Formats: sequence, structure tokens, C-alpha cells
Amino acid sequence: MKTLLAKDKAARDLLALGALVIRLDPGTTPFEYASSFDLHVSGGEFNVAANLSRAFGQRTAIASAMVDYPLGLKIESEVRRMGVHPFYKRFEHDGVRGPNMAHVYSDRGQGVRAPVVFYNRGDEAASRLDAKSFDFDKLFEGGVRWVHSGGIFAALSKTTPELIKEFFRRAKEQGAFVSFDLNYRQKLWASISDEPQKAAQKTFSEIVQYVDVLVGNEEDLQMGLGLKGPEVHSTDKLDPTTFWGMAKEAQKKFPNLKAIGTTMRVVHSTNRHTWSAVLYIDGKGYQAPTAELDILDRVGGGDGFASGLIYGLLDGRTPQEALNLGWAHGALLTTYPGDTTMAKLHEVEAFAAGGSARIQR
Repeated sequence: MKTLLAKDKAARDLLALGALVIRLDPGTTPFEYASSFDLHVSGGEFNVAANLSRAFGQRTAIASAMVDYPLGLKIESEVRRMGVHPFYKRFEHDGVRGPNMAHVYSDRGQGVRAPVVFYNRGDEAASRLDAKSFDFDKLFEGGVRWVHSGGIFAALSKTTPELIKEFFRRAKEQGAFVSFDLNYRQKLWASISDEPQKAAQKTFSEIVQYVDVLVGNEEDLQMGLGLKGPEVHSTDKLDPTTFWGMAKEAQKKFPNLKAIGTTMRVVHSTNRHTWSAVLYIDGKGYQAPTAELDILDRVGGGDGFASGLIYGLLDGRTPQEALNLGWAHGALLTTYPGDTTMAKLHEVEAFAAGGSARIQR
């Protein structure tokens, strides 16, 4: 890994670029039977910035679209509450049709019943963002150590990938590390292309040329980057052999990549997962411990992993320590309602070091 900007040489530890969304959550009740919903402010990139601010004490910011109407005000208040500095491209709402802040609908499922996720991203303000939407000199004023974006934002429109590429290019110029979460979502790509997989692979291949740290599992690497996995005969879903092979292929195709990481899980039921994580960095593979998780709300667990991993690397931890922090924080995040963290750093470090759920007195 190359050397990060020193903390005292930068104004921010992380700057994220992505869409802010509202997630409506009826708990374990299917939507068609629900009469009330919890409202969570979310967005893959925001989740990482919020987690790093709240749990890990980092100086973070988000560049995103904002609509001036009551739902926008709700989101703005949550961004402030999580200690994330906002850079908004503002849009006026017409009072009837938009533009809008996106809605994600996601119940929690229960037992043998899987969670259900669907979207309303009609005329989403974030999809209107392009490479001219932000003043990059202002975004990077004072220096930024790390920047982050993701594949869901890239799939919103024809213009968001160009914004991501310009954002990453400017970040590299001023010495920031760049991370990208592949997050391949078939439904989103199908909404903007008649050949969704082909469109995703072309777009992601152009973006990943700027990336230092990639987050993505085997499916993301195959569907999003077109990589072919090696033949592996193991039926153990926590066996990292396939991932190591694909990580090596990714680094051959994109020699700029310094590290690739992902979570690994076996889903026994909606509420019971076996959980681990892996990291391939500087040509060497690392695997986190295995834990049995009792899931309250699985949404955001992957972003929890990414934020813990990024914190570990920002803080100069060893690869194994950084991986374990990501694994531990992702696990803890599944025990809270909503998409962002309620954990404290000492709790993450304790679980990463082998802590348990014994009562704290």
C-alpha cells in the first residue's frame, strides 16, 4: 500500500460521493400488510461516511444531491446528526412530480421468509448529477485522505459514472486513496440499459482504473467486472479459495488495485448467519474469524464492513487488524435497527479481539 496523507496534512479523513435515500422499514411485517413504517436515512456512500464519523471519530463529508422539500430537510438533519459535513447540489421540488429523494422499501423478513427490497427512484435528484455539479476545488480544499463511492450511484444514470471518474481523478491528483464498492444491482442497471450486465461491466471497468481499494464479492467481480472465477470444488461458502483466485485476476486486469475485500456469509435463515470476511492486499490473503450472528436488520452490514476496514487502513493498522475491524463492525451493525452504526470504537475493537456478548456491568 502507498502512503496515506498524514492526518495533520488534511482537512478531512474521508469524502464520499453518492445518493442520499430514505428507506421505509415495516419491520417483520410484509409491506402489503403493514400500517406503519420506520424511516431510515441511508445511501451506501453516506453510510460509510456516517459510520466513520460516529463510531470511529473520523472527519467525514458527503457530496450529494439535495431537494428543498420536507423529506430533504429530514435527510439533512440526519446528516448533521451523524457528524458528516454536507456538500449539496440543490434542486427545487415542483410540488407534484419532483425531482425527488429516492425511496427504498425493505422489510426485514423473518426466519425462513427472506427480506424483500424494491425501489422508487423516479426522477431522483441524484440521477441528475454530472461532472459539472460540484466545485472540486472546494470539495478537496485543505486536503482529503480517502474518497469513496459505489456501484449503486454509478447505475443511476448516464451521467453519474462520469462524475465518479472525475471525482476519483481529482482525488488521485491531490494524493487521496480511492475506494469503490462494486454493489452490482441487476434491477438498477436494467432500468437504464437494454444490456444491463454489459453496461455495468463497461462502466465499472472504466471506474476501477482509478481505484486503490475495491469492495466486492465473487458475484460482484463476475457480474460487474466480467471476471471468470477459477474452478473450485469446495462446497464451503466460507472457503476463501475462489475469492483469492478472482482477486488475483482482478489485479492482473487492474494493476492499480492495492486491495480487494468482502464479507462472506452463510445464510441459515433471515435471522441466523455465519459471518466472516476476507482481504487480499499486496499479494497476500487474510481471513477474519467466523461468528454466528443473530440478525436484527441486515441492511447496511456490508457498508459497516467497508467503513471498519477503511478506518483500520486510515489508522495504520496491520491488514489483519483492519480486516478484523471491518468484520467486527459489520457484525455489530446487523444488531441495530436502521442502516448506520450505533457502535462505539471500543465495542468494535473488543469484538474484533474476540469479545463476547456477556453483559457489561
